[in-house]
Order: sequence, then C-alpha cells, then structure tokens
Amino acid sequence: MTLTKKPVTGMKDILPREMQIREYVQQLIRTTYQGFGFLSMETPCVEHIENLNSKQGGENEKLIFKIMKRGEKLKINENSTEADLADSGLRYDLTLPLSRYYANNAASLPSPFKALQMGNVWRADRPQRGRFRQFMQCDIDILGEASNLAEIELILATTTLLGKLDFHNFTIRINDRRILKAVAAYCGFPEDSWDEVFIVLDKMDKIGLDGVAEELEKEGFSKEAVEKCQDLFLTVTPDTDGVRMVREKLDGFLDPAYADGLITIMNSVDAVKTADFKISFDLTLVRGMSYYTGPIFEISMDEYGGSVGGGGRYDGMVGKFTGQSTPACGFSIGFERIVMLLLERDFQIPDAAARKAYLLEKKLPDEKIRQVIDQAMEERGRGMIVNLLVMKKNRKFQKEQLEAEGYTEIVDVFAR
Repeated sequence: MTLTKKPVTGMKDILPREMQIREYVQQLIRTTYQGFGFLSMETPCVEHIENLNSKQGGENEKLIFKIMKRGEKLKINENSTEADLADSGLRYDLTLPLSRYYANNAASLPSPFKALQMGNVWRADRPQRGRFRQFMQCDIDILGEASNLAEIELILATTTLLGKLDFHNFTIRINDRRILKAVAAYCGFPEDSWDEVFIVLDKMDKIGLDGVAEELEKEGFSKEAVEKCQDLFLTVTPDTDGVRMVREKLDGFLDPAYADGLITIMNSVDAVKTADFKISFDLTLVRGMSYYTGPIFEISMDEYGGSVGGGGRYDGMVGKFTGQSTPACGFSIGFERIVMLLLERDFQIPDAAARKAYLLEKKLPDEKIRQVIDQAMEERGRGMIVNLLVMKKNRKFQKEQLEAEGYTEIVDVFAR
C-alpha cells in the first residue's frame, strides 16, 4: 500500500523559509512580552473532556478533536455514548488550560500573575486562508488584577510587538460585554435571546447595519427593538465621545463605571503608544467566546482584511475550577496570520547572522577537508552561519539555491 505524502486536511508542512520567520517572530514575542514583565509557562496539549465541554468556548466546543479512552476503559457497544468513548481532547485555545493551570498552581505563582504562553491548538474547523486545524497561539494574560491597568498593559504589549514587526495603520477595536448587554436591554430584546442577538451583531462588518436589521427581524425580533438598535448604532462615534454618548443614552441600564473604564483604557493607550495604530470604540464588537465578562478587543488590519488577534476580560473562568472569582484578562495575537502576512510581503529578518557556504570538490584530500572544517568552526564560533557542502555538477544552480537561502558568501574549494 502506498503511503499518503500530503499532510492531513487542515494541517501543513512548514518549509525552512517559513520556519525561519516563525522562529524569529516567536523569539521577538518572548523578548517583547518579557520586557513587560510576562513570565513564560506551558500547559499540556490534552485537556479533560469535561473542561473542554464546560460551555465556556462558544462555537469552538463543536470543533473539539476528542481522544478515545484507552485500554480497559474503552468499552464499545451499541449503547455506547460519547461520554463512554472519550475522556479527553486536544485543547482548542490556551485560555481554558491557563485557567485550570492557575487554579491548580496559584499558591506558587506571583500575584498578579502575568502569563506568556505559546503553543499549538486544534479545532476541527473548515480550513481557509490563514486558518488551519492545527495552529500556533500566542497569549498573554494577567490574572489577579481587577483594575483596567491589565487591559492597558495587554494592549500596549501587543501593539509594541506589532510595531516591531513593521505593521502600521492597524486598529484596536474595543467594546465591553456589559455595554452590549445594556444595549440589548435598552432596545427591548428579551434577556434569554441576548446571545442570539450578539451573534447577529457580530456580522456587522460583513453584512452591514441594514443586513443586521434584516436578519434580526427574520429571527422574529420586534421591529421596534430592531429600529431602536439601528438608531443607536447610527449615532455612536468610534471615539471616547461615542462611549460618553452611550453612557448617557443607556442611563438606567448601564453602570457608568463600565463606560468610564473604557474611556480610561482608550485615553491611556492613546497617550503612551509607541506603534502606529488607532484605538477605536466599536459598539458592534462581540467576540465569540461566552466567557468574556468585561472589556473586549480585536486587532483589525487593512492589509489582511480581517482580525489578526483579540481578547478581553474573563473574570469568571478561574472560579469554575475554584469556586472563587478571580480577575483575569488576556490578549492573543493571530500568529499564523501574522506569519502569512510577513511571507507575502517577503519579510527579511533584520540583523540576521552572516551566511557563508563552502562548496567542496568531491576528490578533496582529507587534509584539505580538515583545513576547511577548521576554518568553518572558527567562523561559527564568531556567530556566522557556515554550511559545508559537496560541490554538485550544476554548480551554478547550486549557488543560486544558496543565494536564495540568504548565503551572501560562497567559496569554491578545489583539490588543486
């Protein structure tokens, strides 16, 4: 039987050129985030199935790669249910594992705990441009900090990183789930249908305000509630004045402190930012995860045409494990999409080590080979990347390949 050489659908092989960029970006992530006081940590890629199915992950819980029980624990018959077959699964994000990790290790961790976690996650999703079934996530989270300093630090750290990667003119869109709930109450949508309303609102950037209104009416919501919602969105501006207007409009439905918190975050970030971006209030921003409890944010990048990262506050998740509420907030960048954009723009790694190659003639005497190796080892000790290769018949093509790989000096070594 011939084996299949292509990777599983939704997975991909990573070639050396992309791997160089991935490693560079990962290293830049570490140094940048560590400069903000974040500490590296790691969780297993496999989680308990009951944790993954805890109704915290929204639509992602439908995309879990489940792992069957092993050995005597696995008993299959005609009456077997999913619970009989699977007891664990591959993690679909890093936030749920982090919450379990913190609940299990809080006594050994600083308070607040500023966590940096990078690792692969898996979702049985439909593959598309920039979206895979296995992909790297890079998260920073602050646990144990209830003030808006957490949101400010997360946004500044993430935007500083994007600035170092030479991204410009992107937008941090920000909202608050509590404001969304106040909007739904103000407009008159039934409370038990708010999640359904939010799912439709989240389509605003794809179908527009009229499309949202049409879909809400199709879902059976009253025309009065839909029109009230439309009027509100038409009058809100994407700045702190817009937040103030919403605060006044939703008087009686919204605690003013929630709006004031957004204003503090926006003003603080705007005053000290070091990268080229804008922070914008977006009343339509929802974020898909049901675990968000406060401010939420996304990175929109024009050259990508979509989101390349996001996050928010999830104060209730750790408490699912401990029974005690713990303030928590996180931001995740779209690592795979950022790498894709860097590849498309032919990104060159700055200050890369010099690359030198020696092409050795096949019949080179042992003494000559040792001399070249000795020279190469000395150069490697000085930080150069040195490659020793046997000379091929088509030397011209061999050199062209090396030049494409970034080798700027190529030395032919002959026996004579």
